[in-house]
Parts: sequence; C-alpha cells; structure tokens
Amino acid sequence: MTGKPPHEIYKIGIVRTFQIPLLFTNLTVLENLLVAARVNEGESFLKSIFKSKWLKREEEHVEKAYRILELLNLDHLWSCPVSKLSGGQMKLVEIGRALMSDPQLVLMDEPIAGVNPRLAHEIFDHIMYLKNKMNLSFLIVEHRLDVALQYVNYVYAMHRGKIIAEGKPEEVLEDPEVSKAYLGE
Repeated sequence: MTGKPPHEIYKIGIVRTFQIPLLFTNLTVLENLLVAARVNEGESFLKSIFKSKWLKREEEHVEKAYRILELLNLDHLWSCPVSKLSGGQMKLVEIGRALMSDPQLVLMDEPIAGVNPRLAHEIFDHIMYLKNKMNLSFLIVEHRLDVALQYVNYVYAMHRGKIIAEGKPEEVLEDPEVSKAYLGE
C-alpha cells in the first residue's frame, strides 16, 4: 500500500473516513453522497452529450444514496445543507459517502471523536451492522476506548508508531506492556 497513489487504492475497494469530516459544506446531504459514487458517467464530456446513456445510472445512484441515508437514519435530512449538521451527523454522512463507492475495506480515523456518547454508540451500531450484514471490513483508529472496546473483536495497541500488543480487547488491556505504555505502570 505504501507509495500507491490514492486512485489505485480506491480501485481495489479501500476507502477512508477522516477524524474531521471532509465534506462539501455547500452541498446537501444527498449531494455529498452522490459525488462519491464509484462511476459518474455524466461527468465525461463525451457521455454528457448523450443523456440517455447515463441518466438511468444517475437515478440508480440517487436510489442507492437514499437507501444509505435510511440505513444511517439520515433520510429526513437528505435536502439539508451539510453545514447545518452536527459533528456526529457529519461523521455519518462521511460513512455514507464511503458506502457509495462499494468498498471492501473502510479505514476510519476516530469516527467518534468529539461526538456525544449516545451518537457515538449509534455510529458504532451502524459500523457493526455494516460489518455483519454487508460483509464489510473496518480498520478503526479510535482513542475513546470506553465506547470502541464494546464493539470490536480484535485490537492492535500501538506506542510510538509500533504495535506493542494485539488480540482480543480483554487480552490487550491486560498486557503489561500496554499498561506501561499508556498508564506508566
């Protein structure tokens, strides 16, 4: 992966979300999902001339985006400008954008950072649903262990850029090297 350009990583089905959502704040919730669709034939100069060639796919993208919004409990906000959303809702929109590209693996950087506890659990509930029902894989970097450890089945603990422990959450938490690195014990 190291050194590969982003478009090659995307082509193999790996997408990422960011700690601070990078959304188009002047667009609506629905529009933010639509720009993330894997294929946008209407953007091609030649194909844009022949609307009948791409209109059906555009309609399919809208239907898919709306289904994703329903899944994330954001369907009632479909026409709302993203700039009006809470930070947690923006994180859900970013998850929705990731889903629009039909990923195999979603890399998530602190999906619940700065989010209230209720919404933090809701975000992880969505992640678990996607993992179990849609067979998606997630690699999540998260510092709010009080929430995250309730949902994950495998953990890597890192210190100064190196993996110092890995395994089931309870095993990693009991690892003496982890205690020393994080608690100074």
